[in-house]
Amino acid sequence: MSNPHTKQEPVFDLVKLMSKAEKRNFKLYATRLSGNQDAKFLTLFDVFDALDEYDEAKVLKKCPVVKKEQLPNMKAHLYKQLLVSMRLLNVQHNVGMQIREQMDFARILYDKGQYKQSQKYLDRAKELALTHKEYVMALQIAETQKAIDSLYVTRSMVNKSTAMSKAASELVKVVFRVNELSNLSNMLYSLHLKLGYVRSEKDIEVIDRYFKPLLERFGEKERNGELSFTELIYYYQSVVWYNYIRHNFVLSYRYAQRWLDAYGSSPHMRKAMYDNFIKGISRLLEALFLMNNHRRYKATMERFLEAGECLCGLNVNAEIIYSEVFFIARINLHFLEGTFTEGLGLVPEIERYLKKYPHNIDLHHRMLLYYKIACLYFGDGNHKKAMKYLQKVISIRDPLVRRDLQCYSRILYLIASYEAGLDYNLDYQLKAVYAFLVKMNDMHQVQCEMIDFIKRLHSIYNTDFKGELKSLYERLLPYTTHPYERRTFFYLDIISWLESKIRDVSVAEVRREKFLAAQKNRRGLRALRNTALDFGA
Repeated sequence: MSNPHTKQEPVFDLVKLMSKAEKRNFKLYATRLSGNQDAKFLTLFDVFDALDEYDEAKVLKKCPVVKKEQLPNMKAHLYKQLLVSMRLLNVQHNVGMQIREQMDFARILYDKGQYKQSQKYLDRAKELALTHKEYVMALQIAETQKAIDSLYVTRSMVNKSTAMSKAASELVKVVFRVNELSNLSNMLYSLHLKLGYVRSEKDIEVIDRYFKPLLERFGEKERNGELSFTELIYYYQSVVWYNYIRHNFVLSYRYAQRWLDAYGSSPHMRKAMYDNFIKGISRLLEALFLMNNHRRYKATMERFLEAGECLCGLNVNAEIIYSEVFFIARINLHFLEGTFTEGLGLVPEIERYLKKYPHNIDLHHRMLLYYKIACLYFGDGNHKKAMKYLQKVISIRDPLVRRDLQCYSRILYLIASYEAGLDYNLDYQLKAVYAFLVKMNDMHQVQCEMIDFIKRLHSIYNTDFKGELKSLYERLLPYTTHPYERRTFFYLDIISWLESKIRDVSVAEVRREKFLAAQKNRRGLRALRNTALDFGA
């Protein structure tokens, strides 16, 4: 597969993403006429299929029937033929395509003056659209039906037209609300990509001033049962992101659960809106991870693993979204359990995934995977490997995408450099990180404490080192429950790192001990509750 940093060649990338069934179907489609047996675009397809990376010189050498000046037109023609072929193959598996096919048939009959037959196809298409909550297409169909009714006059036309006009008006309202809610959800998601979690009271005020009134308005409609399925999904998405950004993970969890419960009430929509279903699983798991609820996290992951795998076979996009969600979920489980070494077994699998889809994985998820892998290596004590993956995040210089990850990657890189003994240019690195944090407006108390400590490392005597570590630990510990400063600990487990240095053990050992102690405490609480029940308490 092509390198993610090389220039994209859309037709080549499409060929490499085709399944065996799609390739076989294309060959049958392209050779359906005897004159196409030796078509140039077919030869070009075979050459693309055989190459691992796009190289124009190799393409021209292996495909002598195509001249250099013909190549752009030939690629455009091949691209179109591939899409037509795949549409014919996939129409039976895609509801949206089926609806549009019925609409196309209706249009052909309408243009032939076959109004009655055209209406039959439109009725089928509209029923299918409403069943699968495709409101925009349903509205388009309703408008076409009204146009036909104005030409094909019958005795029942008056009553029918009134009913159709009323239905169309209702659809307009639904489409308008869906558009409003999807915009709201996208704005909150974009805010998360840019900001991460809120950093101050000012951030809270800005978010509440704009988003809270909108959410309250739609919240009232949700309570009154006025929202359709699609509206509910976008409403729950919006509420989840709103609370997630504001550190309210309990409410984020509750609304993520409602998000998935909506699919439980309409199971046929899991395939129709598979992307939003898988994203709902992601939000539910993320909330549980940040709540440190291991038992429920593991049970939820196992519960949805099979459902996600079933959707994975739908198409490449479903596979990509599923893989992104469950790679992160599996890594987070290792973080919770303190099993960093076992978690590193995922790295080759993730690398293969990133190589397989070089142009299909967005920058945000690529950065997130690199950061998570770096944290696995750091927890396992392999600081040089951690630095390698952190550098992949740091090298992405887009200030509009995950500024939070870019900031904390630089801080963790500083710590990893010190741990790996590569601190010969630590002063230069400190200045660069400090300047970046100030530029990104992300210089807060925890970061100041950390940078001040690292700055003084060279002047601390070995005999005083553990004392300084304990002092930093005591200064940072209160911030773990601070409304805004605690956001740092969602990215970096500095407390466990300090404990490991103070006790001369690995970070993994500290994390594992905490996990086992938490499990023991939970078992003790359950036993206590059961005893209370036995005594009728």
